[in-house]
Amino acid sequence: MTRRSKDYIEPDRVSVRWRTERGGRRPHCGPPATAGAERVNFVATQKSIAEDNRLLASLPAEDRQRLIGNDAPVHLDFEDTLHEAGKPISHVYFPIDGFISLITPADGRAQLEVGLVGSEGMLGVSLILGVDTSPLRALVQGAGSAWRVEAAHFQGELERSPALRALLNRYLYVLLTQLTQSAICTRFHLVEARLARWLLMTRDRAQSSHFHINHEFLAYMLGVRRVGVTGAASALQRRKIIRYTRGDIAVLNGRALKAAACKCYQADLKTYARLMA
Repeated sequence: MTRRSKDYIEPDRVSVRWRTERGGRRPHCGPPATAGAERVNFVATQKSIAEDNRLLASLPAEDRQRLIGNDAPVHLDFEDTLHEAGKPISHVYFPIDGFISLITPADGRAQLEVGLVGSEGMLGVSLILGVDTSPLRALVQGAGSAWRVEAAHFQGELERSPALRALLNRYLYVLLTQLTQSAICTRFHLVEARLARWLLMTRDRAQSSHFHINHEFLAYMLGVRRVGVTGAASALQRRKIIRYTRGDIAVLNGRALKAAACKCYQADLKTYARLMA
C-alpha cells in the first residue's frame, strides 16, 4: 500500500467514493492459516495499513501493536450509525479510508453536523476522559475501512501507554477546537463559504475529489434550508469550482475552493499541524 504524504490537505490518491466504487466490501485481510513467511507478510501488511491512520502512525510500534492486535480492519458501510448520543460506547474507531460525521440533535427532528473524523483522527474520544457514553451521534458518510478496538481494551491501553495517552490528549484538544470552530462557522459565515469549507473537509477525509450527495443531505449537514444549498452550490458551479449533477459533486478547482471557503478551514488545519505534527 502506498503511503500518503503526512500532509493530508492534498490527497495523492483517489480511493473512496461514498457509494463504494471498489465493487463492494474491503477484502478480508486477516492472518493466513499457515505460519512462517506468510505470517510475517501479514504483519508487514497490517503495519502499512495502520500507518494510513495518522494517529496510529504516530505511536511507537509496540504500543500500536498492543492497541490494535492482530485483527483485520472492519468495513464501515455508508449510513452506518457507530455511536448514538447518550448511549454507551462499545468500540473506538481509527478510520483508514472512510469518514464519519459527528451530529448533534437540535429541536424536533432537525440535526446538525458539527465535525468530521477521517484518517487524521479517531472516534470515541469521550473515553479519554473516562466517560463511557457519546455526546454525539456518529454516522458513516464515507464508506471504507477502520481499525476497531473494544472500549475496555482501549481504556486499558490508555492506562498502560504514556505515549498513547499523550497523543490522544492532544487530539482531544484538536477535536474540541474543530467543534468550536464549527459552531462559529454556522452562526457567522455565509452558506457558500460554509459549503466550500465542508467540501474541502470531505475531500481531505474521503481522499477523493468526487463524492455523491444530494441537496437534502447537504441542507441537513449545514443546518440550512434546501434553497440555500441550491444557491450556494449553483454559485460555485457557475465559477467552475465544482460540478454538481444529480447528487454527484466533483471538485474541479481545489485552489479556488479554498479561496471560496471561510477561514475556518485553514484554522482547523493549522491547529492540527501545530499540535499533531
